[in-house]
Amino acid sequence: MDKIEPFNAQILEAACKVLADTERGLTGLELAYIIQDCKIVDVDPSNTKWKRLFNSLAEAQNKYQVGNHLIMFINRALNPVSYARKKEAFEWRRSELNVVLSFSGYQVREDGQVIRTQKETTLRGARERAGALRIKLEDRNAHQEVFNYCRAELLDQNYFHAILEAIKGVAQRIRNMSGLSTDGAELVNSSFSVKNPILKINSLQTETEISEQKGFSNILVGLFGSVRNPVAHAPKTSWPLSEQDALDIFSMISFIHRKLDTTTKIGGSI
Repeated sequence: MDKIEPFNAQILEAACKVLADTERGLTGLELAYIIQDCKIVDVDPSNTKWKRLFNSLAEAQNKYQVGNHLIMFINRALNPVSYARKKEAFEWRRSELNVVLSFSGYQVREDGQVIRTQKETTLRGARERAGALRIKLEDRNAHQEVFNYCRAELLDQNYFHAILEAIKGVAQRIRNMSGLSTDGAELVNSSFSVKNPILKINSLQTETEISEQKGFSNILVGLFGSVRNPVAHAPKTSWPLSEQDALDIFSMISFIHRKLDTTTKIGGSI
């Protein structure tokens, strides 16, 4: 490996916080193994994970005046062989590291290896380069329910199946709220009927509120009919979907979930 310029403290810290993230990062045992494998001194094994890793890498960087140890650690930590059954973890770590490393002109490839690339100078540029649909949805402040039902698909940038899972999540949430077991238009029409509703998005006391309930019901039926059904029944190659279309559909799903947040059940609690 060629000599790499030392990374500044901010880049090193940010990378360590990704690699040793509390929920999605490496475990303490994994950290210890890779630190030893990289022949780095584990200078602070009793500290929190990210500080332990930061102190070890900083000590090596200061001693040898090179940044090679961080790259070496990432190459080992993101070896795809270790993620055969943890693809989501791999994609999250790779995506987050690419945001951090892009400021120094590096990128983690799909095979887990770090390569040189064009240096970014802005956060927006770095995040765009990371190429994560998940990040773009976060920028839109998408409702958390969207991520709950399609996290793995989002991290694969698989728009086709991610949208299917997200819409299935809408239907399941309505079933949970209404107590019904039906699906599609039947589920929506029974749940949000204006004559005998099970669920209501407002008090249904005025013509305007009744119209709003009808309109919301139509949006749901339209989402199931125009998006979910074609996605569910057509091959991926027969229903091409751009990133922009995917983002717009996810925004609609997010809007629906926000409406459901304030929806109440007639004659009982949800």
